[in-house]
Amino acid sequence: MRLIVKARVAPWLAMSIVVALSACAVQQPPETTELLTEALPESTEVRADWQAADSDTGAVDDAWVASFNDPILNALVAEALQNNRNLQAASAQVDRSAALARLAGSQLKPTVAFAGDVAQLGGNDVVSGMSDWSGGVAMSWEADVWGRVRARTQAAEEGLAASQADYNFARQSMAAAISKAWFLASETAMTVELTEEAVALFSELASLVRIKQEVGQVTMQSVYLADADVASAEEALRQARSGHQQVLRSLEVLLGRYPAADIEAAREQLPVPPPTPAGIPMQILERRPDLLAAERRVRAAFLLSEEAELAKLPSFSLTATAGASSDLDDFVASLGAGIFAPLYTGGALEAQVEVANADQKAAIALYGQAVLTAFGEVENALTNESLNGERERFLESVVENNEGALDIANAQLAEGAIDTLSVLQIQARVIGARAGLIRIRGERLAQRVNLHLALGGSFGPQK
Repeated sequence: MRLIVKARVAPWLAMSIVVALSACAVQQPPETTELLTEALPESTEVRADWQAADSDTGAVDDAWVASFNDPILNALVAEALQNNRNLQAASAQVDRSAALARLAGSQLKPTVAFAGDVAQLGGNDVVSGMSDWSGGVAMSWEADVWGRVRARTQAAEEGLAASQADYNFARQSMAAAISKAWFLASETAMTVELTEEAVALFSELASLVRIKQEVGQVTMQSVYLADADVASAEEALRQARSGHQQVLRSLEVLLGRYPAADIEAAREQLPVPPPTPAGIPMQILERRPDLLAAERRVRAAFLLSEEAELAKLPSFSLTATAGASSDLDDFVASLGAGIFAPLYTGGALEAQVEVANADQKAAIALYGQAVLTAFGEVENALTNESLNGERERFLESVVENNEGALDIANAQLAEGAIDTLSVLQIQARVIGARAGLIRIRGERLAQRVNLHLALGGSFGPQK
């Protein structure tokens, strides 16, 4: 057997290997505080505390879904997280980003392949005829001297982290959507019942007015107005029923069910949990998954810009082959090294740098806008938390006073001091006040969910 070794090793190869082993460090993206300074206008000052009055700066609560103390709500959220198709798509995007990160990382490793051929010497097939074959293994590896491949790999890893944060935010948003839909289902169910009472009430009023008209106590104008009130109440009832059905179907779609409006909504609204701590503005940069995703995209864009700059520098590669023939007399091996240094590309490399820099600027601007939007969402939610609480107290007073007036009217009716028509008119005021109270309580529940989502509070138990 003869051993033939072919080597093409230039003096610079040893130096390039040493440089590769020393591994030039990849320039890293800015940290959160530095990035925030660059992303926001110079005139924008982030407050140390929330502007909304009386906000608790304690740690933001997790497990906020459980804070409503509703087992049905807990089960609905769990069902949506399991079955919702949009969440399935978001999960697939995470898997895709993970595969892209592995693909980018594979370029740091050598590529090994087998190659061979068979020459037919006689006969109809390889088994009956004689054949001559040769084959071998080839390996190639790009020495990442300047860190270009590592920058691309890190950018892919940042993209994966952004996708994971997007998925977490999608899960939180889904929990919020299910919660608000469930609360709205109860609100609309109660509205339907209240509107049915209004239809019965106005029908009774119309009957009394018609009797009074027949005996000459009122004119036909009063009859027409009373009948119009009945028709308006009937229209409101049909709108209420339609709205309730739409809410149920929307909820079922979120749950991954067929939209048949089969869910039985609760006929009583949940109480709003006690006030929740809001932390401080800077904390949501570390809590809100959508902000974390935006920051990761800035980091990825920074690294891709770094890769584009490093693409201007020479690249170094090593190749090695080893093989033998069918007679096993020859074993051939070779080792080679190559360099590729771009001299003229028609401006392609410079254009790639400009594209990467523009993408980085856009990512920074979008991050700054996302931060400002998040601050606004928290401030609005905190303000609404306070104002809606006051509105609820005022509407409770309206209901209480109207019910007090109705009690007096019923007593006067029993004594014969007033007629039934007067009592029914006061009862209509009670129904209107109760409808307003149902709406504001529904708004308070929805706003509490908005506050948890704006603060980045997790809907699961704190780990």
